[in-house]
Amino acid sequence: MFKPKILDTLKNYSRQQFGKDLLAGLIVGIVALPLAIAFAIASGVSPEKGLFTAVIAGFIVSALGGSKVQIGGPTGAFIVIVYGIVQVYGIDGLIIATFMAGIMLIIMGFARLGSIIKFIPHPLIVGFTSGIALIIFSSQMKDFFGLQMGNVPADFINKWQAYFLSFSSFSITATIIGMVTVITILAWPYITHKIPGSLIAILITTAIVQIFHLPVETIGSRFGSIHSSFPTPSLPHIDFLTIKHLVQPAFTIALLCGIESLLSAVVADSMIGGSHRSNMELVAQGTANIFSALFGGIPATGAIARTATNVKNGGRTPIAGIVHAIVLLIIILFVGKWAALIPMATLAGILVVVAYNMSEWHSFISVVKGPRSDVAVLLITFLLTVIVDLTVAIEIGMVLAAFLFMRNMTKSSNVNILTREMNKEEQEEDNEPVGNYSIPEGVEVFEINGPLFFGAAYKFKDAMKFIEKTPKVLIVRMRRVPIIDSTGIRMLADLHKETRNSGTKLILSELESEQVTQELKKARLLFKIGKGNVLATFDRALQRSRIVLTDK
Repeated sequence: MFKPKILDTLKNYSRQQFGKDLLAGLIVGIVALPLAIAFAIASGVSPEKGLFTAVIAGFIVSALGGSKVQIGGPTGAFIVIVYGIVQVYGIDGLIIATFMAGIMLIIMGFARLGSIIKFIPHPLIVGFTSGIALIIFSSQMKDFFGLQMGNVPADFINKWQAYFLSFSSFSITATIIGMVTVITILAWPYITHKIPGSLIAILITTAIVQIFHLPVETIGSRFGSIHSSFPTPSLPHIDFLTIKHLVQPAFTIALLCGIESLLSAVVADSMIGGSHRSNMELVAQGTANIFSALFGGIPATGAIARTATNVKNGGRTPIAGIVHAIVLLIIILFVGKWAALIPMATLAGILVVVAYNMSEWHSFISVVKGPRSDVAVLLITFLLTVIVDLTVAIEIGMVLAAFLFMRNMTKSSNVNILTREMNKEEQEEDNEPVGNYSIPEGVEVFEINGPLFFGAAYKFKDAMKFIEKTPKVLIVRMRRVPIIDSTGIRMLADLHKETRNSGTKLILSELESEQVTQELKKARLLFKIGKGNVLATFDRALQRSRIVLTDK
């Protein structure tokens, strides 16, 4: 359960596999370089923080993780959260929130919540992922078109209003650089998959800008030089008030990290035919975020695109992820200073492609064509992510999904009055037939179908109102009740009390679910009703009812 996958893969590790992992790690490290820089800048922090995060998180996730091929690092999903935290609480607040999120993830892992996180509704995931993609796309318009404007507003609607007001100042040079970047990234896979298109786009556009001295803003002109050394680990001052304010954003980081990393691990499993250890993966992700915060980095999680790149290039063990982290470290130490020459329009073009790939528009359309409850969760989560806040979107989306699920569960539950299923002629007879059974006079038969939980308990109470006169025996068939909760137990307890006061004998029939039986035993309800009045078959329940009628 809590054993890193690297310990399993090293048992029969071969030189041939090391060669494949080495190549895959090298390629993924090169792919991660521009993305780490772009994600950091889009998040409102300096570019080296993205590189530090990619190195630290990449190494720890591979060394401690529960997946063989997971690649950890900064991802586009965190841009919205990180940017919002930095705007409100500053860099120190971001570091503390990331540290707290790491602790939460470790707790989730040791509490074995890995499997529970995988039950997050698909429409909710598609909703906030598509919303994040739209926000990332929107945040890059200033650099993509080279707009001459001040700080970009954080609010989505105000942001686009500011873009339209400033569009007359767009730079044709920056726009061309951005478009060349997008075209290169999209077209390069038709040439080769071995070298990432984003790297080729960076090399081409940076060379063009430097050779022709084009008036385009670069990383260096905006942020200065990129540090080629690692910072010493430290944490800002932490007090109770700060922790109180950052609990919600920290939990959002932890939840999103858990969802993204486990989704990435599931995708990787389908590609290599393996199985990951979800709880160990959460522990590794938590540890990675703690150390990322200590070195001034940003939140990290499993990166689906980089993990897929790793698999496609032959990576099959965590060694590939460790190599990817080492490659990035070498680049930072020896080549990092040259990254300052990269045009901002190039990074904007890279993030536009990232946003498109992240949008999951195929999944979005698929969910829209599905059940109305799924459409409601999708659209509300999407709109709240874009217009309000990702934290609010996830919270309301989860609550809405839970309520809609309960409503659907309630629809699947019903209570049938079997003794009403006969015509007028049959009602005049002494015995009332129900199916292949004859129901004695003075006996009422109810059948509960579906889960007997708080959302469906009222149906039983409503059905009881249709009893015209107090029966001598009430049989409740429960053969199709798979689960019961405390409300359902309370409803049966109230029913037993009412029947006892009115002189009616209550008989439970066909308790086939082990869960229902155990819950009724724990509530001492079977004892109160009496062992002789809890029968395994409906035939025996009818026999018992005849005995009761004879005694009376």
